[in-house]
Amino acid sequence: MNARADTSVPYYSPSGQEEAIFEAAWRNRLPVLLKGPTGCGKTRFVAHMAARLGLPLYTVACHDDLTAADLVGRHLIVDGDTRWADGPLTRAVREGGICYLDEVVEARKDTTVVLHPLADDRRILPIDRTGEQLAAPPNFMLVVSYNPGYQNLLKGMKPSTRQRFISLCFDFPDAARETAIVQQETGCAADLARRLVGIAQNLRQLKDQDLEEAVSTRLLIYAAALVRDGMDPVVACRAAMVDSLTDDPEVAEALQEVINATFGR
Repeated sequence: MNARADTSVPYYSPSGQEEAIFEAAWRNRLPVLLKGPTGCGKTRFVAHMAARLGLPLYTVACHDDLTAADLVGRHLIVDGDTRWADGPLTRAVREGGICYLDEVVEARKDTTVVLHPLADDRRILPIDRTGEQLAAPPNFMLVVSYNPGYQNLLKGMKPSTRQRFISLCFDFPDAARETAIVQQETGCAADLARRLVGIAQNLRQLKDQDLEEAVSTRLLIYAAALVRDGMDPVVACRAAMVDSLTDDPEVAEALQEVINATFGR
């Protein structure tokens, strides 16, 4: 969990009207749900928009042990005294920033219920342990994300939660845009960026067949960074893509063949 409020705007390449929709949602005090595969730019988009709007950003990486107290806060014993410590959600409400819950469906279902009064027209955060009821200021915004590819009956977003949000759908960029992103993020040569994107497009065709998860733009950036640092492209792709995507020797060999062919090995 962390907060940031700097003046630099992280690079983000829009694919459509997502920036305008996000800004309109913020102006109208509407919560936003981001949907898309891992590594397609959801978190970077939120960081970009927070900096662009000049808002502090509190990011929470959700997991199945996350409790409501982790979000809202708890009493701590400090030097023999009991003191209240705000959680990231409470700090965002008090300060008027963005609270971003990444992969929200990974959190326990009873945890997400605490979001309901913040995500509808009440825009309040009741804190039972202190007796407070915080009214969210105009600058506060609640943003959550999840990967639809991981959805199942046990880890789905309840309709009562989902229908409190407007939604933005994300996917991997088209080839030209993804090539530009890899170049922008790493400063690598255009030819290398194009080859890496070509590999990704080929490997993404294996999604749901041999791979549980598709090659992310993030992994392409990692591979390009390794090559820029002087590493052999085939070795870099093995470390950044193949071994990050699978533990199956046969699948790894098939992925490696695509990489070898791309670099003429």
